[in-house]
Amino acid sequence: MKAPSDAVKVSLFGDWANLDIIYTPQFDPDRFIDGSRLSYWNSNLGRLAGEDAVIHTDKPNRWFKDSELAVRLYKNIDNYEFALYDYRGYWKSPGGQNVAMSRAIFPDLNVYGTSVRGAIGKGIGNLEVGYYESADDQSGKNNLIDNSKMRYLVGYTQEIEKDFTAGVQYYVEQMLDYSQYTSNLISGPVRDKGRHLITLRLTKLLMNQNLRCSLFTYYCPLDKNVYMRPNINYKVNDNLAFEIGGNIFFGDYPNTFFGQFRNNTNVYLGVRYSF
Repeated sequence: MKAPSDAVKVSLFGDWANLDIIYTPQFDPDRFIDGSRLSYWNSNLGRLAGEDAVIHTDKPNRWFKDSELAVRLYKNIDNYEFALYDYRGYWKSPGGQNVAMSRAIFPDLNVYGTSVRGAIGKGIGNLEVGYYESADDQSGKNNLIDNSKMRYLVGYTQEIEKDFTAGVQYYVEQMLDYSQYTSNLISGPVRDKGRHLITLRLTKLLMNQNLRCSLFTYYCPLDKNVYMRPNINYKVNDNLAFEIGGNIFFGDYPNTFFGQFRNNTNVYLGVRYSF
């Protein structure tokens, strides 16, 4: 999950285009699965692991030296938003291991991307393309660092009927330098060159929109695994809300992304008070 960051944002607005600049003086990683609470697939051990093999990391943590910089250039044209992106920092989740294979690391990462979003028919469509350059291993020969990738996302959202919205997305990750990856693989299952993911979001509002029922589902056809996130949220008033939800996993293969969490299905309750 994305973690909050202490950052500075500057926005510049012009007739030709708008520009967002975000500077994070100290690197902030994602909240990733490390085995302390949830089990995960450990490629070094070749099995599911948890508290018996908690992931320890070497995180870049020097202020102003291990920083992140993100830039977004965008413009609206005829109700369509076009944007260009650039990021200089690190893999937000562990993207490699040290030479001793004792700690996970966050290698340098550069990202270049573009997107377009706007009205299509009765709904909203979006298209995104990103190049993830693994700056510490541009050739793909270092098996201890993740290869560079291309990522593609196309989506569409529409209100099917009053207070009922459906959205679908198709996401693809393409590993670059795949032949180098397979040639230098030491052990463990071989990853697919491409990872395909289909998502479906259904949202229904009831009781004067105070009750929100939603279901977000991820389905990976190649890995044959599923992740479902049902949620019911009831807003009692402007200050108080209750919710119940779950994280449900299905998968036949424990070495796949969602399959590794098949024993981690859970249900949660929550109360939120705003003031």
